[in-house]
Amino acid sequence: MPGRRKSATPFWETKTLSQMTHREWESLCDGCGRCCLHKLENTETGEIHYTSVACKLLDTDTARCGDYKQRLQHVPDCIVLKKEHVGHLGWLPDSCAYRRLDEGRGLPDWHPLVSGNSDSVHAAGISVRGRVKPGQGVTEAEYEEHLIDWIPQGQRSCPEIP
Repeated sequence: MPGRRKSATPFWETKTLSQMTHREWESLCDGCGRCCLHKLENTETGEIHYTSVACKLLDTDTARCGDYKQRLQHVPDCIVLKKEHVGHLGWLPDSCAYRRLDEGRGLPDWHPLVSGNSDSVHAAGISVRGRVKPGQGVTEAEYEEHLIDWIPQGQRSCPEIP
C-alpha cells in the first residue's frame, strides 16, 4: 500500500481559523511581540494607538513572552486569543497572522510558516525585538509619552472579550 501524500497546500490556506487544531492555531503566532505592547484607545474614534511600552513579561531582546504558559498568573488582564474571538480581531496589528487570516488576506512572505525561518519576522522589521522598553516603571498615565508610529494604527476598537 503506497504511503499517503501530504497536501501541498498549507493548512492556513485550507482551513478557517475556527477549524484549526490547537497546534496550528498556536503556530500562527509569528513572534513579533506587537500584541504585547500597551495600547491606548481613542474613545472618540475607536482607533488603537500602540506604545513602546511592553508587557512586563515580554522579553524585549527576543520579542517573546517570558512565561507564556503561566502568563495569566502574572498578568491577569492578558488577552488570550481564542477561536471565539474570530471576527473581532481588528485591534491586533495589521501584520498579525490571526487578523490577516480573519480578514482573508493570507500570510506574508516574511511569516515564519511561509519562510521556514523563525528569524524572518525580525529581518523584515516586523517584530518589536530591541525596539521597545520593558513596562516596569512606566505608569498608564505616561503611556501617551511613549506612542509609536511604526505600527499602523488599528481601525477598530478593542473587542469585548467573552
